[in-house]
Formats: sequence, C-alpha cells, structure tokens
Amino acid sequence: MSKILKVGVIGLGMGGAHVANFSKDDRVEVVGICDLNPERLERVQKKHDIPNTFEDANELLGVQGLDAVTIAVPNAFHHSLTISALDKGLHVLCEKPMAMTVAEAESMEKAAVEAKKNLMINFSHRCHPTMVSLKKAVEAGTIGEIYSGRTVWHRRRGMPGFGGWFGQKKMSGGGPLIDLGVHRLDQALWLMDYPEPISVSGCTYDPIAQAEAKKQGKDFDVEDLAMGFVRFANGASLVIEASWALNIPDREHMITQLYGTKGGLVQRNLNQGYDFEAEIYLEQNGSHFTQHLDVPADAGSSSYREFIDSIVENREPAATASQGVKVQKILEGLYTSSKTGKEVRFD
Repeated sequence: MSKILKVGVIGLGMGGAHVANFSKDDRVEVVGICDLNPERLERVQKKHDIPNTFEDANELLGVQGLDAVTIAVPNAFHHSLTISALDKGLHVLCEKPMAMTVAEAESMEKAAVEAKKNLMINFSHRCHPTMVSLKKAVEAGTIGEIYSGRTVWHRRRGMPGFGGWFGQKKMSGGGPLIDLGVHRLDQALWLMDYPEPISVSGCTYDPIAQAEAKKQGKDFDVEDLAMGFVRFANGASLVIEASWALNIPDREHMITQLYGTKGGLVQRNLNQGYDFEAEIYLEQNGSHFTQHLDVPADAGSSSYREFIDSIVENREPAATASQGVKVQKILEGLYTSSKTGKEVRFD
C-alpha cells in the first residue's frame, strides 16, 4: 500500500481503544485526537505520540489530509458529528448504538451514500473468533434455516459510570439494552443474515438502579433491565434480554442461541468473563451430536482492521449503516413498546 491513511479519533473514553488499535496498524497514522478532558488528552497523546490534540471536534475534522475519523462520544452526539465528518468527505467508524433515533440513523446512512464514503458501526463483538466460525457454519448450511433464537447479556451489578451520562436518557438514549444488548442483538442478527424486523414487544424495569440512585443522590432515568421479543418478515423470531443490575448468580452472563431446521448453535462466555466458547448441535440418522468448535485465536479480526480494510479495498464495510438502522429500529421499537404497553409494528 502506497498511502498511509490519516485517521482522527473523537472521544477518548471508548476511543482510547480506537487509538491503541489503529496505532498497531502500519497502514494508519493517527494524526489527531479530541476530548473535552485535557488530562486524558495529554495522557493518550504521550502514550501514542499523537501530533495533534483538540478539545473541539470541528478543529480535528479540519486537519489537512485527514482520511477518516472514529466517533466514540456519548450517543447524543453520534448523529451530528457523523454528518459533519461525512460532509467533509471523511470515512467514519461510529461507536454503537448508531444514533438516538431511527430518523437520525437514516439521515446518517443517507449522508454516507451521498458522500460516497464508508460509514461503519462498531459492532465489535461479531469479530470474535467464535462468532466468525459460527458464521461460516451458518453460511455452509450446517444448521439449516434459522427460525428462532435468544440473545442475552446480563450483569448482576455493573452500571457504567453510575451517575454519569450512561444513566441519563438525554445523553445515552437508554440503559443496558442500548449499551450491552445492542452487541448481542447484532451478533444474532448477523448470524441470521439481518432479516427485516416487522414488530417488537418490550418491557423495561429499573427497581435496583433507581433505589441505588436515590440512595447516592445520582441522576439515573434509564432502565436497569430490558426484555423484548422481535418478529421478522421471514417468519423468524428473537428474544433479547439485557441488564446492568439483576439478581442472578453470575457476575456476567452472555449467551446467544439460535435454532435452525437442521441444528442449533450457541456462543456463551466462560467463567463469568470475556472468554467465549461455541457449540453446534445436530441430529443425524436419529442420533444427537454436540460439536464443540475448537477455534484458533487468530480466526477473527477486529472492527478497527475491518474499517481500514474496507477503505483500502474500496468496498462496503462488514457492519453497514443499513444494519445499524435495523438495530436502531428494534431498539426504538422496544422502548416505545415498553412505554405504551403495546406491540409496535413497523410499516
């Protein structure tokens, strides 16, 4: 490759991982970083030897020769910063969730099409080696046609930045459903080949977090548990659950199960942590078999590498804006259903 891509990172909370990963790629030069916290700016700048630091995102977007930018700020600012970056002719990697509303997500997708630039949503969990191996098995027809499933991320207690922007709806758009559930939702939809959702029904709860917020005098107006049911145009269905605070035995519980006409599959975390295993369940000649997937550690990639690959190879990224819109539609529908007590149908 003759050209080194010049990349900027906006937001150094989650964005710190963006900087670290891009700094490992010899096709990339991180030429600028932006954050409202000057101490964090200085710390990341010194660690990775970044030439330019900014507290104003618009100044970073104006850096000469910039090719791409990643946006890792509170959800309320995903839309405006993505639009600004695309208007300047930059490729964009946007943290999940894509936006605060379906309307915002759709306008971001439209702006990317008009700018002829890549807009990738950072659905990073699908890049895990176990997920890549399961995707290959699904594409090979191993489990047949997927008609139902369940995808879950529960924490016994794990409310990020309690009292901060994560727990304020005006900044985040929601609680664990939009923070954790979005990853499990993308994993399931990706394996299901992203079917079109036609209706959702959801419930949200907040008794544990709300009691703790009152006790500590913290601001908190989102859920601590969300549960939902999704129907798709192809007849398939999916149950989704996500919690930051739930009275369960495990500290951290993640599982995605999908059921097909020839077999089933599962990906789950081990030892209540972030290591995963994958299995496929089959029936052949009247006998049942469990196939444990021995997945090489290098079987997957990373969302950061995929973003750069898509630019270099002049192709659409794996996690597309249209997929982000579908996820946003489900999220928004589930919150609306919980509020109204009624199923939400998408026309």
